[in-house]
Amino acid sequence: MSLIEEVAGIVNSSLQLGNHGIGADRSVMLLGSLPELDSMAVVTLITALEDHYDIVVDDDELSAETFETLGTLTDFVSAKVNGG
Repeated sequence: MSLIEEVAGIVNSSLQLGNHGIGADRSVMLLGSLPELDSMAVVTLITALEDHYDIVVDDDELSAETFETLGTLTDFVSAKVNGG
């Protein structure tokens, strides 16, 4: 499974999107396009990503741009996993 597929799965699971889940496409819009992705859901999603990838995300690393698309979120996770 590719990283983007894993991240899409975590997004779907964290937001409990069920049959309305997002696909593994870099251009899928997240923040502002998914009503389920509110401020509380962002915290849940970050916690799920931290747990799954054994990473730590500091508050000052987060921005709206990180959650703009599935691609930007996957790039962020990739950088964290690879020590960035």
